[in-house]
Amino acid sequence: MLNFNKHINQIKKGGVNVIIKKSISFIYLILQIPVYLISIPLIILIRLIKPWFLLRWAALLSNRIGHFTINTELYCCERDAEINLPSQKYLDFFYIKKLVSNKQLEKMWRRSSLIILPSWLLIPLSNVNSFINIFIPGGNYHKVGNTVENVHRNSNLDVHNLCEKFQPHIGFTEEEEFEGKRILAEFGVPKGAKFVCLIARDSAYLDRQNEYNLRDWSYHNHRDVDIDKYILSAEELAKRGYYIFRMGAKVNKPLISSNPKIIDYATSGMRTEFMDIYLGAKCDFCLSSVTGFDGITYIFRKPVAYTNLVEFGCMISHHKNNLIITKSFINKKNKKKLSITDIFSSNFEQNLTADKLELNDIELKENSPEEIRDLVIEMDERLNGNWNETKEDLLLQEKFWITWKENIKRLNLKIPMYGKIKSRFGSKYLRENQYLFDRN
Repeated sequence: MLNFNKHINQIKKGGVNVIIKKSISFIYLILQIPVYLISIPLIILIRLIKPWFLLRWAALLSNRIGHFTINTELYCCERDAEINLPSQKYLDFFYIKKLVSNKQLEKMWRRSSLIILPSWLLIPLSNVNSFINIFIPGGNYHKVGNTVENVHRNSNLDVHNLCEKFQPHIGFTEEEEFEGKRILAEFGVPKGAKFVCLIARDSAYLDRQNEYNLRDWSYHNHRDVDIDKYILSAEELAKRGYYIFRMGAKVNKPLISSNPKIIDYATSGMRTEFMDIYLGAKCDFCLSSVTGFDGITYIFRKPVAYTNLVEFGCMISHHKNNLIITKSFINKKNKKKLSITDIFSSNFEQNLTADKLELNDIELKENSPEEIRDLVIEMDERLNGNWNETKEDLLLQEKFWITWKENIKRLNLKIPMYGKIKSRFGSKYLRENQYLFDRN
């Protein structure tokens, strides 16, 4: 009944367009009946040969670019490292569902070492397997990443520090390399010039993905940031010889600057899905507010300066050149800033929502323009070998990660949240915010 009401509400919202889409989906379902019938004996056969040869399958998480990049890359790295693999001979298949966040990325995964089959074949097979599993258990063995050890891939964390051990599993063709360089020249970027990708999360992208305008994405709003607070950093980077590309498939407002090195690519009219991937793959580093675009720089092993991070339980700690600073958690009643231990003790470290913060009278304060500028200065100077790290900086860095690990361990999680910690918290931010180390 709930499903029926959902369809009625979608039709009311979307009108004729929704009726057409649903009619096409219904016809497609009818046409798939023969595939479902063939899938029944196929599943029985697949189950029977499992002791000698295991066939597994899964959908690539293509609707969100962060998952489409990182989750897929981590699977490839684990496969190459022979981690979390079946004990017997096996073969893995993948399929891609209807919603694809980036078609260029889809093209690149399809020509990679992954075996990607049509969804019209694997979805019925998967559904039949799940149905049979109700009566005859054992079907879960045929799902890629079903075991507890593999579930951590869903959190996008490289807990085995594999990305530093393997090269990226996708790349550009000669024609794509030529096209990317040509478009960079159109933007006025000289050959060999340094450039940074700047991505500041706002609600526009998820609102655009809101199919039939029925899903409410506002629970993510606590992650949003103001692009204006990144202008000072962009100007600083331009002084240091970088070009800056403000990224975004859809944004709420433009980045306004008269500096020719600061390019609002998101609103330029020249944005394409190909260049999204090309810029993320070729940048010197990314300045981010922690959002899906980071996945592109992640899989191409590019450093990221993370600002305004809110999920303390999910630090991106695997990359030696990553830098991190966070939003401040402030108690509305007494105006006190919450320490790391306070945040974990209040269960704000992960799965955070805007409603949860509101219910507990907690507000988040964005990083200031100066804090973000200080972070990009540190990133630039570290990458160029000019960063002067003091004894105090080293001690604060060690203290931060010890405090963080102690709190992670208190959660008693079955799934690992980090491997060898190589990333750094922003040095100047730590010097100026030592309340983070306070205890309850």
